Amino acid sequence: MTSYSREELFPVVDPDGNEISKAPRSLCHDGLSMLLHPVVHLHLLNGRGELYLQLRAKTKDLLPGYWDTSVGGHMDPGETPEEALRREALEELGLQDFTFRLIDKYIWKSIRERELVYSFTGSSESIPLIDHDEIDDGRFWPVQEIIENLGKNIFTPNFEFEFRKFFPESFCPQTP
Repeated sequence: MTSYSREELFPVVDPDGNEISKAPRSLCHDGLSMLLHPVVHLHLLNGRGELYLQLRAKTKDLLPGYWDTSVGGHMDPGETPEEALRREALEELGLQDFTFRLIDKYIWKSIRERELVYSFTGSSESIPLIDHDEIDDGRFWPVQEIIENLGKNIFTPNFEFEFRKFFPESFCPQTP
């Protein structure tokens, strides 16, 4: 029998984002329960239109060593998407002063989990200071460099999906 008593609890939500229960992290990520849980993503742009990406730490349980959205993290029970975004941006990149707006929310399903993703875009005058417990590296990428590396197994599948969905079609060719 698995003991969940010391595990991080995630809110479990309906497709509209209403919290309906809580569940331990391992249950949400077990590939069987597919409990819908909310996460936030931030696409941080600089003044040159470059997109900041983080290199996921090799210690992560999901997709270690892949380049991903600027900020990404699970929401806590009772937390709003905006509160979670501010908390995660501070934890991962040391960002306190940044502007942001919600792009969209959607359901993402992988072989291990099902997430309700709140995707934001934003900007900041501050230089990101990565937390090496969360992220191995980070940098601003020119859009063209991202496009040239799509489909080459260096970005998370979720990032590639969001990049194609939310960035102008003229910059993002669709894959056949």
